[in-house]
Amino acid sequence: MAGRRRGLSQTDREQWAAYARLVTALPGRAIAEPAAPEPPAVPMDAPASPLAAPLVHQPAAPPALRPALAVGAAPSGLDKATWAKFRTGKLASVRTLDLHGRTAQRAYHALHAFLLSAHADGVRCVEVITGRGSGEQGGVLKRELPHWLNDPSLRPLVLAASHPHPANPGSVRLLLRRIR
Repeated sequence: MAGRRRGLSQTDREQWAAYARLVTALPGRAIAEPAAPEPPAVPMDAPASPLAAPLVHQPAAPPALRPALAVGAAPSGLDKATWAKFRTGKLASVRTLDLHGRTAQRAYHALHAFLLSAHADGVRCVEVITGRGSGEQGGVLKRELPHWLNDPSLRPLVLAASHPHPANPGSVRLLLRRIR
């Protein structure tokens, strides 16, 4: 281990400073600023040049997010014939998950495991039964399902969502993305 350096490099210090600006300190605490590195020695007879200014690391732009998934809305990237078959229920669901009688937390975990398993097995169409619910806007599971499907861990798996029939709002069919 003779070649190992001690201390932080200039790049490490810059990255830490950029990260530290994004963090808010706990009450009563302060974020320690990294020690400023010594400027490199410049000969006295060297002319000052604006081109010799140090490069500042610009943080990369965040990755583009997929548009939010809405139940019943046609997704981009799906042809009209497949969307019509899926929306009208002519594309048969291979697996079904019934969330009746579960708490929201248990239902979320069951949905997560169900979708990961179905996607890993190459299943294309699944059905999730939430129930209609007794409230004006439906039950908790029915209201939360679109939010769960837009979760960053599940959004890449689901291509489209639709009710299999207008008279059955307590069930949602999901078209899963193909494994590439």
